Amino acid sequence: MKDYMDNRELSWLKFNDRVLKQANDSMVPLAEKMSFVSIYQTNLDEFFRVRLGFLYDQMLFYPAMIDNKSEMTAEEQLKACFTKIRRLNHKKDSYYQKIMNELLNYNVKLDTFEEINNKDDKRLLENYFDREIMPLLSPLVVSKRTPFPFMNNGELFVAAQLTSHKGKRKLGVVSLANVMDERLMELPVTRRHYILVEELVASQLPKLFKKYKVEKSSVIRCTRSADIDEDDIIEGNSYREIMEKLIKERRHLHPVRLEYTEGLEDIEISMITKFLDLDERQAFISASPLDFSFFGKLRDVLKIAHPELFYTPLPPKKSPLVNDKKPMIEQVMNHDILLAYPYNSMDSFLRMLDEAAVDERVVSIKMTLYRVAKNSRVVNALIKAAENGKEVIVLVELRARFDEENNIGQSKALEKAGCTVIYGLEGYKVHSKLCLITLKEDHIQYISQIGTGNYNEKTSKFYTDLSLMTARNEIGEEVNDIFTHLLQGETEHHTNYLFVSPHCMLDHIFNKIDEQIALAKEGKDAYVGFKCNSVTSKPMIEKLIEASQAGVHIDMVVRGICCIVPGVKGYTDHIRVISIVGRYLEHSRIYIFGRTSPDVYISSADLMTRNLERRVEVAAPLLDERIRNQVISMFNAYFKDNVKACELLSDRSYKRVKNKEPKFNVQEYFLK
Repeated sequence: MKDYMDNRELSWLKFNDRVLKQANDSMVPLAEKMSFVSIYQTNLDEFFRVRLGFLYDQMLFYPAMIDNKSEMTAEEQLKACFTKIRRLNHKKDSYYQKIMNELLNYNVKLDTFEEINNKDDKRLLENYFDREIMPLLSPLVVSKRTPFPFMNNGELFVAAQLTSHKGKRKLGVVSLANVMDERLMELPVTRRHYILVEELVASQLPKLFKKYKVEKSSVIRCTRSADIDEDDIIEGNSYREIMEKLIKERRHLHPVRLEYTEGLEDIEISMITKFLDLDERQAFISASPLDFSFFGKLRDVLKIAHPELFYTPLPPKKSPLVNDKKPMIEQVMNHDILLAYPYNSMDSFLRMLDEAAVDERVVSIKMTLYRVAKNSRVVNALIKAAENGKEVIVLVELRARFDEENNIGQSKALEKAGCTVIYGLEGYKVHSKLCLITLKEDHIQYISQIGTGNYNEKTSKFYTDLSLMTARNEIGEEVNDIFTHLLQGETEHHTNYLFVSPHCMLDHIFNKIDEQIALAKEGKDAYVGFKCNSVTSKPMIEKLIEASQAGVHIDMVVRGICCIVPGVKGYTDHIRVISIVGRYLEHSRIYIFGRTSPDVYISSADLMTRNLERRVEVAAPLLDERIRNQVISMFNAYFKDNVKACELLSDRSYKRVKNKEPKFNVQEYFLK
């Protein structure tokens, strides 16, 4: 492994470690700590399904293939990941127990059946189990004639070690799929004490396996790969039908992980891993529940009685660039507007879209949709525009992983209303965030919106993103050209203002970096700044190393994966990398080139191979001086953070930024 590069998967695990550490941060309110434990688990689930599912396939079919940065084979990467995950899970169990102990101070407790002291609670729970739960369960004993059941991804089961009357050892299995609606049950008598349905079922196993002695039991859960491509599905009359079949197919992909709680002996765990065709190193024991979705209900309990256990609610502020008393279209015609979510509300953009739906001057609205809210105001505005006779063209990217079903439903609603819906490009995901409103009076006028994040009202409240609205026709013409290419199944190859992947973003970025390299070689001040979610592109890493070696100072705010290692002598001496994990998910992408008269862009693209070479992404220049300076100030503020910021060191570890300056939390600063 080269000193100045890190493995992608191991770098991601370091990010999830930073997420998990928020659950043990004394500055994080108790109810929010619960959220971070849950986010850690959800992140890890997706990591297994997507990344480790891919590595597992690579290990089986291309065992000699190596990672181009760490030079590790798939098997070596899996082994290193499994070792790291076991350590992280041990930490997760510790933090979970600490949180549950703190909840006792607020008279909230999660009991096992054995811990319940009140006899009436036990009696009433047993009666409820007999009446409402047991009829929904289908307990089976594994045998030659009764095979081990199919385990859906994430589905909870209770597995039991049984002994028959002849003394034979058997494995009993009970699916909980039909009883998860009431997973967290409050005890009938002892208020604010709860039991999980899997604990109740485990306590009542003798009723389910009456002819056996129940020796021990565990809750088990299987994670299945989601690494499937639409090219694998060849039947279907339309692309949407292919995607619908893909979603169904994904449910049956091979397992990549077994999780189990303490209880069963090794022999039963070995049997289960064998049934699932898993290596035993893919089995992970847990001292905490396997699914933390029940935390949501506990948070609801606390929210009313103990609001101090949550972040102080701070509503978004109105942008100083927006006048609520004037139409948004007229305001954007007069000057560029930048919104910074969640510090500014998305309402200003939504208001512009609603105005466009009824404005007689508007002839068309074109938009790309990647992830939208379930009851989307954006989709409703587009439907309204179509019903009012506007031409509405929407590119709905059906390959937005794990949002496919929602996007399929939204595409059907748009088509029904009369919108023209297309489904992206063959071979390329469309990840750009583009909206183009075309108006016609005595001339053609474009209003463009270009963003760093999705058109999702829900996530805009806790993802940090930037949204530019501009009536500059030079920008509008290029956005219109992008849509023209998309409608013809093509990609953009030439632009003057916008950076557009997959064909002309990397070259534009490299040209800008080369300008700074030239300045550095002349002994002048040279600077590059990037804010993004991940850095994995090897060509980009090599260009940044070239710039650092030339003397260009490079500042990077990278929330998640970072495969470039800063501070390595002779390679990355002039590169600094920090990561912010806090109240909000850092999601905005910013590119800065130069200190004197800097060129500043906001972008939908991370510095990843997939974004720069296999997706349609767009970066837009900030041509308004006031907005450009605002974004530079925001970027610089991240490097003042000494509360949530962690710095990536030359040994590949992250260390919390500490100094003698007054405490500065950049997200709180933006809020206030």
